[in-house]
Amino acid sequence: MTNKSLCLFVLFSLLLTSCIPLNDLVYLQDKDKNGVENAVSAVESKPYRLQTNDIISINLKAIDPKLVAIFKPSTNTQDNTAQNRSENGLYFDGFTVDDHGNIRVPILGEINVLGYTLEEVRVTIEKMLLENYFKTEANLFVTVKLAGFRYTINGEVGSTGTKVLYKDNVNIMEAIANAGDITVTGNRKEVTIIRQSPTGMQMHSIDLTDVDAVKSPYYYLQPNDYIYVKPVKQKTWGTGKTGIESMSTIITVLSLATTVFVLLKL
Repeated sequence: MTNKSLCLFVLFSLLLTSCIPLNDLVYLQDKDKNGVENAVSAVESKPYRLQTNDIISINLKAIDPKLVAIFKPSTNTQDNTAQNRSENGLYFDGFTVDDHGNIRVPILGEINVLGYTLEEVRVTIEKMLLENYFKTEANLFVTVKLAGFRYTINGEVGSTGTKVLYKDNVNIMEAIANAGDITVTGNRKEVTIIRQSPTGMQMHSIDLTDVDAVKSPYYYLQPNDYIYVKPVKQKTWGTGKTGIESMSTIITVLSLATTVFVLLKL
């Protein structure tokens, strides 16, 4: 092999290794090569159980609005509806689970909700109200929801930080889309999810380029999850994300080397 051919071979190899392959950028690929279409299977999403520092929203409706108003937290804003829908309003007017797992509800006092689902909390509050304050004829209607689905995302995404989505269930694809998507230099094959549970901290990596990611128990997030997207190796190499960028880097390096060589010869 001549020196010219060897140089071309080295340049071509560097170009291929420095570029980010298309398969590393496409989400949820069917990597099963047998050509058989995969059957759609249901993704299990377990109900969330409340933890300390969670904020929940409790809303009561009944025939007598004056009696219902007693159980509502006061607000200094004129537009109560707009305030309750805002993140600040939910923070100040919601019910925070304290370090002992309790929430403080007007009239009812402290109620332990640690480890309970939202449905279990609703049943508990409704039962307490019917036993002590409302009659069955009052048509009492109680709703209990999380005051926004909070999660934190960091790393190679368009917008990092703590995000809030007003939904009951959020999957990792929705969370990433809400953060501006993973950048070209983000590693979609190793997205790390850190989850706080009653038994301690759990950490898991999920490959978002594989369609089997939807079967993962971490595909559906839980409130207060932390998502970290690692950079791909090409970013640390600094050779470029695309073929054009890589070629420009290689040409720059060769030009610099040639200039240095010529100067040394003078």
